[in-house]
Amino acid sequence: MTTLIPSSDGYASLLAELKDRIRTARLKAAVAVNRELILLYWSIGREILARQIAEGWGARVIDRLAADLRRDFPEMTGLSPRNLKYMRAFAEAFPDEQIVQQLVAQLPWGHNVKLIEALKSSEERLWYARQAVEHGWSRNVLAHQIESGLYQRQGKALTNFARTLPAPQSDLAQELIKDPYSFDFLALGPAMSERELEQGLLEHLRSLILELGKGFAFVGSQHHLEVGGQDYYLDLLFYHLRLRCFVVVELKIEDFKPEFAGKMNFYLSAVDDQLRHASDAPSIGIILCKGKNEVIVEYALRDSTKPMGVAEYKLSAALPEPLQTELPTEAEFAREFPLMSLVKLRIEVEREIRLLMTNETEGERPTALGPMLTELQQLGLAPQMVDRFRDALHTMNRAAHGLDVPPADAFEATETATSFLAELRAIRNSAIGDPRDQARGDCP
Repeated sequence: MTTLIPSSDGYASLLAELKDRIRTARLKAAVAVNRELILLYWSIGREILARQIAEGWGARVIDRLAADLRRDFPEMTGLSPRNLKYMRAFAEAFPDEQIVQQLVAQLPWGHNVKLIEALKSSEERLWYARQAVEHGWSRNVLAHQIESGLYQRQGKALTNFARTLPAPQSDLAQELIKDPYSFDFLALGPAMSERELEQGLLEHLRSLILELGKGFAFVGSQHHLEVGGQDYYLDLLFYHLRLRCFVVVELKIEDFKPEFAGKMNFYLSAVDDQLRHASDAPSIGIILCKGKNEVIVEYALRDSTKPMGVAEYKLSAALPEPLQTELPTEAEFAREFPLMSLVKLRIEVEREIRLLMTNETEGERPTALGPMLTELQQLGLAPQMVDRFRDALHTMNRAAHGLDVPPADAFEATETATSFLAELRAIRNSAIGDPRDQARGDCP
């Protein structure tokens, strides 16, 4: 009897299909279990609340109930006095059973506890619950959005959408744009440049997308457009999946100026002409500024023909008092700073060498800095002062391992490493260049 062996393609297809079915079934089972658990907790809380009101029972009844329930259901978690109090608060916060069944029962218990603990307004609780269900927020994301005041910021940007977009899209677009945007995940000082702000956002792209909201798909940074034989670069370009349109984001490290709207109007015309497909909606612009005068913004947007909005962004606020006490003193920082600088320089030198050798070598490259310097010399890419840097590397390694370094040695090693790093960057830039720095058509 001949045994047929399934083809690899057919078997792989079957396996993938069965795995998808299993995952879907497990997810549905988990959702169903969570729903029943939330409804159980709500019903327990409602009964406790009703009995306390009707019969005047005090808070001690919850401790007694917890002890008796855990005795009869020892295998069941979540019956502690603290959790029973949360159940009571849950029923009090959401008295409408229909809302519980249709909305909050879709959220895990930890999400509902956060809604109870962090919010006093029933309107806000319902809004955050709907957002959490719609966007699939984890509990940490939910906590972050509450702490950042998303409810107060959503849809508050100054825009001309009502005049430049059709009604359904204008309402949705207005709802999606916030003011201010919270960039508290960035560690940038007040003297930052626009390029540093852009680079910081790109390095924290996941956090940026989370702050922008669901539906934003990243297209690129410094996206190149050619108009009339001149080069222009868009700071950030997104495509919004619900609005079905491109979204141009321009970053400004100063207060809003009327000319910003004129430039955005120009960019949107170019994007609509060069990137927009026939089925796409009109492109939208968002100008993010350090600050704004609402009257000036209103005048600037009044006669703009392209849909755009203006919003502020906020960087991280001052550290809370408990954290400030954990910061090093001025004397401690003065002592540690040279060592921190050496460690940072060592990391930057290693990163620069890796970038320099990326297109020059094949296969595995050495991971230690010493052998990397040797290979760099063999490739003929090493700066002339490589031997001086090797001497400084000994001091840098001591700093990296937390060993004491005499101030004079630290100063000399810092000077040498800084010069070496500058030469490495000069060598790499001469080899590959940076077209964005060589010519930016939107700069004077």
